[in-house]
Amino acid sequence: MHTTPRFLQGVYSFEGKGLDRPGLVDGTLSYVVPGGVVAQPVYFRGGNASDELICVLLMRDGQPMRYFPIGAKSDVHVPLRVVEDLDSGTGIEVHVAAPAGVSGTVIVDLGLVEV
Repeated sequence: MHTTPRFLQGVYSFEGKGLDRPGLVDGTLSYVVPGGVVAQPVYFRGGNASDELICVLLMRDGQPMRYFPIGAKSDVHVPLRVVEDLDSGTGIEVHVAAPAGVSGTVIVDLGLVEV
């Protein structure tokens, strides 16, 4: 079986609008599963350089799929293998939510594999 790894990753600045108002971190943190394949999220690693709790959200076709709270000046690593398949045409985006007025830097590393 041939597999192809895909990564959404980088270091990004954010400005919080409220924990209940997530927004796209950056347009480069978007992915659409190509036709004829299925993708599986493998892991999420994230870091938060701000002084407040933030939440990184994995959005699937515009709806929240997974929430990853990251404490102040902290990090997380969440294995996701075999959680669920993402069918061809499914869109994934990485969003962040933070308390209003909080600004900082978030480090994102989402690993997927196309099968």
